[in-house]
Amino acid sequence: MQHLNSADKLKTAIIELESKRAQEERMLKEEFLHTYESLKPINLLKSTVKEVATSPDLQDKMINAAIGLTTGYLTNLLFQRFSDSPFKKLVGTAIQFGITHVIVKNPEVVKAIGLGLYHMIRSRSERKHKRNQDSATE
Repeated sequence: MQHLNSADKLKTAIIELESKRAQEERMLKEEFLHTYESLKPINLLKSTVKEVATSPDLQDKMINAAIGLTTGYLTNLLFQRFSDSPFKKLVGTAIQFGITHVIVKNPEVVKAIGLGLYHMIRSRSERKHKRNQDSATE
């Protein structure tokens, strides 16, 4: 800072420095409040959930896990439907976990099989629809 030789310049410099200090104090308080709010547990949880929801990789993994669990559960239901034996129920649960594991670890294969089934059903439906149209025009 330059050397001040008059009282007026000194008073002006003091006022400017006090104003600058007050402004920096306000900014520091705002930053503190912002940091305090962001570190609250509920806000940490919200931000984490938001990050998870927007992450495409995690979304794919969650979808694959949901498909695996659903398929495993349905397989278990089908298997246990035909048996009342506790041993067979245990085997059904093991099959459920196995199918779930396979589907979660190999989602591309499951998607390919699903798409193949979809196209097969769709082509059959289209052929049937075409045959119905042909027979209606005759």
